Amino acid sequence: MKINKELSKQMIELKTLANMVDHTLLKAGAQKEEFEQLCKEADNYGFKMVAINSYPVAMCRNYLRDSDVHVGAAIGFPLGQTTIETKVFEVEDAIKNGADEIDYVINIGKLKEGDSDYIREEMKAIVNTAREGSIISKVILENCYLTDQEKIAVCEIAKEVKPDFVKTSTGFGTGGATVEDIRLMKKVVGETVKVKAAGGIRNLDTALQMVEAGAERLGTSAGIKIIEEYKQLEGAD
Repeated sequence: MKINKELSKQMIELKTLANMVDHTLLKAGAQKEEFEQLCKEADNYGFKMVAINSYPVAMCRNYLRDSDVHVGAAIGFPLGQTTIETKVFEVEDAIKNGADEIDYVINIGKLKEGDSDYIREEMKAIVNTAREGSIISKVILENCYLTDQEKIAVCEIAKEVKPDFVKTSTGFGTGGATVEDIRLMKKVVGETVKVKAAGGIRNLDTALQMVEAGAERLGTSAGIKIIEEYKQLEGAD
């Protein structure tokens, strides 16, 4: 359904929407000039964070040294199939290099085995490491591979462990964020944990639908397009 000008203005202001965007560059071949441009764009548009892999964290921290934009490192990305110890080391290394936030992928196989104790242990280790470093933590479920009951199970653990966010997707799976998933996750975590939508958010209509459903962060490589669409909407009669 097309979201009109009146609804968008009732829902959110432009500056607030921009500050929900995690400006994303996670492709394998990304080079120095692209990261520099990413950081300039994030600063110019007032985005919340640049979402990158671990290697360019120090570089982006330097580019953003005089900016309020956060630097976010992807951990265990994109499959989640590394040990808890490896993920914790990645978080520690990201903090050392200047990360303000981390987004880590759960061990999806362990979840599908029904091993909730492992998922809890992993989440506690990573969230506690982030908390000790005074940075924001986000838990990526990769919902496209999960049943609703599995999504609920992770969100219930998150409600107990209290990461800052639960997140729908890496953007590398078979599907991305859906309004239904945002509503489901928000229903489980309530006000205890925030929800981040990521994957497939490529236009203003989709972004606003995610916000309306309960998302408080939007992971997207189309942030500039989304904000420019909003500006056009504001200028329309």
